[in-house]
Amino acid sequence: MTYKAPLQDMQFVMNELAGLSAINQLPGCEDATADTVEAVLEENAKFCGNVIAPLNHASDKAPSFWHDGQVTTAKGFREAFKSFGDAGWQGVQHPSEFGGQGLPKLVATPCIEMLNAASISFALVALLTDGAIEALLTAGSDAQKGTYLEPLISGKWTGTMNLTEPQAGSDLAAVRTRAVPQGDGTYKVFGTKIYITYGEHDMAENIIHLVLARTPDAPPGVKGISLFIVPKFLVNADGSPGERNDAHCVSIEHKLGIKASPTAVLQFGDHGGAIGTLVGEENRGLEYMFIMMNAARFGVGLQGIGLADRAYQQAVAFAKDRVQSRDLAGSSGPVSIIHHPDVRRMLMSMRAHVEAARALAYVGAGISDLAHHHPDADMRAANLAVYEYLVPVIKGWSTEMSQDVTRDGVQVHGGMGFIEETGAAQHYRDAKILTIYEGTTAIQANDLVGRKTVRDGGAVAKGIIAQVRATEAQLADIDGADFAAIRLRLADGSAALEAVVDYMVANMRSDILAVFAGSVTYLRLAGIVLGGWQMARAALAAQRKLDAGEGEAAFYRAKIATARFFADHILSQASGLRCAIVEGSAGVLALTEDQF
Repeated sequence: MTYKAPLQDMQFVMNELAGLSAINQLPGCEDATADTVEAVLEENAKFCGNVIAPLNHASDKAPSFWHDGQVTTAKGFREAFKSFGDAGWQGVQHPSEFGGQGLPKLVATPCIEMLNAASISFALVALLTDGAIEALLTAGSDAQKGTYLEPLISGKWTGTMNLTEPQAGSDLAAVRTRAVPQGDGTYKVFGTKIYITYGEHDMAENIIHLVLARTPDAPPGVKGISLFIVPKFLVNADGSPGERNDAHCVSIEHKLGIKASPTAVLQFGDHGGAIGTLVGEENRGLEYMFIMMNAARFGVGLQGIGLADRAYQQAVAFAKDRVQSRDLAGSSGPVSIIHHPDVRRMLMSMRAHVEAARALAYVGAGISDLAHHHPDADMRAANLAVYEYLVPVIKGWSTEMSQDVTRDGVQVHGGMGFIEETGAAQHYRDAKILTIYEGTTAIQANDLVGRKTVRDGGAVAKGIIAQVRATEAQLADIDGADFAAIRLRLADGSAALEAVVDYMVANMRSDILAVFAGSVTYLRLAGIVLGGWQMARAALAAQRKLDAGEGEAAFYRAKIATARFFADHILSQASGLRCAIVEGSAGVLALTEDQF
């Protein structure tokens, strides 16, 4: 159950696909030299592998617990989080003026993947804190930035995101939490929030809750939501935690997975009102919260990738060690199960999915850096549009992928996978939440259809498809059956994706139910085609390295073989998915409610 970060693949993707050499030429990104990045990743790999990963299985068996309003986290978490903060890992991508390392998102991305592979339950506290930092950097006042950012970035304090209420799941228009102005610039907050990750814990000096609430004269619906900072402890003038605020944890949830991450029910204002301060302007809270949510959605995609890679590594180790049955081609005795064709198929599927999702996420991170740091405003805007298209795909497809990969991890283990002691079942259980929180897969898919595809008439999607076709043309220049097969499947995939984009743009007004009946399938199709595109680019880069005689030949040959597998076994599904979307809505909507 050990974890070893796949640094060779991470660096290959960063350098050959995500364009690190161009990113570190951007204003503000100059410190991300190849040597610096290699050193950062190596140190992060040591920390995650040696300090965090050993906590994962034990914390699932003896998780965090609640007693009398207090949460005690799993054994070792408190000490590990102090080491995490002291080493500067919370601040990798955050501004140096507030104590961060100021490195690009592309550099932070593999660090986040490694942390989640080591332990998702532990990593969640950093994920939510990242979101709070992003929101305050964008919408906080200078005073709020001066008060909160340095302690959050240093790991002395942590952050939370408070959206959901008992009567309002994903429908934020139904939020009822109240914020009453006190006439001195503060508000008293009253209400209940549920599913608050690390809403209470013992790992930091203070917890900074970002809370959606309504002021007394707010308009109804989502247009009347504001965002407030409500700290667990009020902050003294010198910046130290002071008096206890009226924000209390009344329970934590008992869950299928991520058991060591305390998911809190928070009660605000039961003893006179929780003191909060407004972030930005009134009634713009959902806009500000979406900054947190977009950061978190990308991060959850990385959770899926990290968890899937951990499951893959464990399955490979088991398959090499477990001896059972004779080789189908003939053997003198039983062989390790990695010799059996179907075990090979599962392992290749796990590997190919992880590598494709990793490549798509890292490329997305590089595009985000271009969107924020490129000196040309038009280039920033164009890259931001592409990044925003990719976020729901990275979140939705990578997390759905993690369920498939962790399921196969259990299957490779056979009966031992069903036994908790092996740890394979934990990965499977932990993966389930990833398709639910920070917006279910359907919410990601609806966003992909409505805001990211139809709103601009499919322009951004078509621009990405044009880049896919440019890669198809490059594949034609390489001899060999592998590249011919990859090109064929990628061409089919790009045609299927374009047909679906055209269908959705053409039918949104006339048959909206049919369009959204295919939304999740469209997200899956986009993930498969864009993941296949990155695998094709990886194969081309690997062939260039082989032709130049650079690096480790076995690694590059494996890259090409894995891309071929992805094309034949995964990208080949694209035409069927197109059929399900364009022609399959009638079956989705055929039955009446009473017929179910």
